[in-house]
Amino acid sequence: METVTVSAEPQRAPLHEYAGDMSDPRLVALPVGFERFHRRNFVNYQLNRAHALGFADRHELVDAAAHVRSMDDCVTVFEALSNRATAEGRPRQAAGYERIAEFFTPPQTAEKTNRYRLYLKLFDTAFADAVFVRHEVPYADAALPAYALPAVGTPTGDTVLLHGGFDSLIEEFFPICQRIAAAGFDVIAFDGPGQGGARTLNRLTFDHDWEKPVGAVLDHFGLDRATLVGISMGGYWALRAAGREPRIQSVVAWPPVYDWLHRVPPVLRGPVRMMVRHRPFMRWSVRTRAQLFPTLRAVVDQVLYMLDSDDPADVVDWFMGMNAEHLDSGRVNQDVLLMCGEHDAFQPPALAHAQAKALTAARSVTTRMFTRTEQADQHCQMGNLELACEVLTTWLKAAGTNGVASSQSPDPSPEQTESK
Repeated sequence: METVTVSAEPQRAPLHEYAGDMSDPRLVALPVGFERFHRRNFVNYQLNRAHALGFADRHELVDAAAHVRSMDDCVTVFEALSNRATAEGRPRQAAGYERIAEFFTPPQTAEKTNRYRLYLKLFDTAFADAVFVRHEVPYADAALPAYALPAVGTPTGDTVLLHGGFDSLIEEFFPICQRIAAAGFDVIAFDGPGQGGARTLNRLTFDHDWEKPVGAVLDHFGLDRATLVGISMGGYWALRAAGREPRIQSVVAWPPVYDWLHRVPPVLRGPVRMMVRHRPFMRWSVRTRAQLFPTLRAVVDQVLYMLDSDDPADVVDWFMGMNAEHLDSGRVNQDVLLMCGEHDAFQPPALAHAQAKALTAARSVTTRMFTRTEQADQHCQMGNLELACEVLTTWLKAAGTNGVASSQSPDPSPEQTESK
């Protein structure tokens, strides 16, 4: 196996100006820079998420954030902002603000479903002129929503499957899909069970065995080979699927999880596993802490929604279900790209380093650590997605020719070190 670690040169990434009006459905430049919109880190990240993906204007986020005292305020503040953008004929921003309102709406409520449906309508309006076909992939007596984008320019002949993670909607990653398609790849983006429309509209609950939805997507589109890209926690599920689905020829974890317990000191991992077995205690602990910490409450509510459960102990089981044994990294024999930010607060670099070491059978492993200098050090590179997509698509082209380890760096500018 060839292992490549890529680190960026110490230079500041240039700021990008928008290539056109933000309501333009075509490929437009994305803003660079992770902003401090709000004092609460969790809220601030969600606003940066909309901004970095090109669905929100900076000055409007600054003004709106000033009226957000708690996470609950996000619903009314951004619902009103979405309505204003709609009235002003700015569907792209309207969709982005509606997504923020939907994100902070409590799961398992009629309001959540209604806002999701409205978000889809706004998304369709914003990208009415974009070239894609919406599909319903049969799965477990229901369906997974999927979007197929044809390659633009000179086709490579390769297909990229892309999915999100913990709380994403596949539509919000459409600008990323556009950039992959612009690099010459056919793109199929989908929500898996427990995600987006698969959960909200089709009632499909979550399953860590991600090879099941990946296999269903491959079957539906008649594909005998493809690259798989998993964003956020989807990086874990993508690697899990790649180890069990031979039609996956290369895989990207953006970023990896590997094992949630790896964040705990080794001496404490055994006691933690023992404590988790005491479900009455865990049920009380999760419920109590969720009442004290709003961010934790949002995480707990999301997991219970994905599982269609009302038992707080199931939340702990869900996170513990993402572990090195279940992942079984030794089964992954493809070219692998691990993308991570040096200050990722959700999936920190330690997880990426552990994952790289565990990929003992991979054809090649490339780890790309994005830095603050590049303005790409945050989770999923929110702050410089133009750079992240450039790194991704360059690596994809190399992987398509089976030349990741021997031909070129996934980024023309960084220095790289290799070890065998």
